[in-house]
Amino acid sequence: MVLEVALIDVVPGQEEQFAAAYAEGHTVLAGTPGCRSVRMTRGIESPSRFVLLVEWDSVEAHEQEFRATERFTRWRTLIGPYFAGPPVVEHFTDVPA
Repeated sequence: MVLEVALIDVVPGQEEQFAAAYAEGHTVLAGTPGCRSVRMTRGIESPSRFVLLVEWDSVEAHEQEFRATERFTRWRTLIGPYFAGPPVVEHFTDVPA
């Protein structure tokens, strides 16, 4: 399992529209083969900053089953207009305790 972390800065004043677009597009992302869970969080100190957390079976599932498909185009069409700049996206794995 890998965790995709996407730091998304939204144009100030458009946070509620972004949240509504996320709600509309959630099923597009969550229904992707290889996607285990999806969660969006919003900054308290920085209310225009959002963090998208997606658990994937693998980096390849994210890139091949989502990013390289029409699902990504639909997703980005919904949420992209509210971006203040390109999101910063990285993948992480758990550290054993």
